[in-house]
Amino acid sequence: MLEIERAEGVYMYTPEGRPILDLISGIGVSNVGHRHPRVLAAIHAQLDKYLHLMVYGELVQAVPAQLAEALHRTLPAHLDSVYFTNSGTEAIEGALKLAKRHTGRTELISCLNAYHGSTHGALSITGSEDFKNSYRPLLPDVRHLRHNNFTDLALITGRTAAVVIETVQGEAGVRLPTPYYLPALRRRCREVGALLILDEIQCGYGRTGTMWAFEQYGIEPDILVCAKGMGGGMPIGAFISTTEIMSGFKTNPILGHCTTFGGHPVSCAAALATLQVMQDENLAAGVAEKAARFRAQLRHPSIRAVRSSGLLMAVEFDSFDVLKPIIDRALAHEGILTDWFLFCDNSLRLAPPLVITNEEIDAACAGLLRAIDYVAGG
Repeated sequence: MLEIERAEGVYMYTPEGRPILDLISGIGVSNVGHRHPRVLAAIHAQLDKYLHLMVYGELVQAVPAQLAEALHRTLPAHLDSVYFTNSGTEAIEGALKLAKRHTGRTELISCLNAYHGSTHGALSITGSEDFKNSYRPLLPDVRHLRHNNFTDLALITGRTAAVVIETVQGEAGVRLPTPYYLPALRRRCREVGALLILDEIQCGYGRTGTMWAFEQYGIEPDILVCAKGMGGGMPIGAFISTTEIMSGFKTNPILGHCTTFGGHPVSCAAALATLQVMQDENLAAGVAEKAARFRAQLRHPSIRAVRSSGLLMAVEFDSFDVLKPIIDRALAHEGILTDWFLFCDNSLRLAPPLVITNEEIDAACAGLLRAIDYVAGG
């Protein structure tokens, strides 16, 4: 195990002062880098005002309201109602409940090899039987589509409450939607009255080169789920929908969904500062060029493919047995932290902070290639 004493920017540091270049951002969390000064300042300022006051929604608190308004300005106009949670999996749970409440239906559909979280409902729609078998029975009435398979869209029917899909599949190893797939899915949901829930917990917040990944595919969701990168390192998530759909939580029962710590003022202050940093520094605009710089350098006989949606990248090798020693070597000898994917263990995960510089990219690629050379020659 590696002990970390502090972190700053794209680096973490051991107690001995050894720098570790973070190429996974805490699994897509530290999009603006570790301990961004403006995020820290916002946290400190909120600490001087108040912490938790009352269960979320009972009192008007300025920072959550400001964050909701700032998020709304990044989104299509109809997505005007924001519900804050503590995490991505909690946001998924809320979105599932909301879809069932709004449609009066029970069937939920997601994709094979999708990952949506580890709580009961989120696990139920996760597309890996290996992850679920030890916890059955889970939610009934869940079906799975093959990602990018147009034929499977016929499985979406008048029984379907919602289709939940990652705009870009993460734990499957960065699988992008093929041309026309998401528009076809959007049309099918509308035809049968099912809601479309886009999970952008990992691929949102600028990681793919736009604020929201769905902007690149010509569609809009009925419910958007986000978390991870939105908090600048603090725990927060949200599901966002229309006022009409979200109003279903107001009656029958009167507290259709509630959370004690969702919308915590400190987390919301950090998230608001994070969003402002991303906008002021125009971080999403630099993603495509930085991703191209990685792809141009990550060339090696052992690398089978490089898949990328902006700075969400998968570097594929023959097997986990080939990949794991590379990961270990990169950390131990090059000071580079990487990882693999839950449902694609022959691919190296690269998701660095969006603030990574060209010089840091060059150093990262050189170190990874040295690790690959060492393992390949071993």
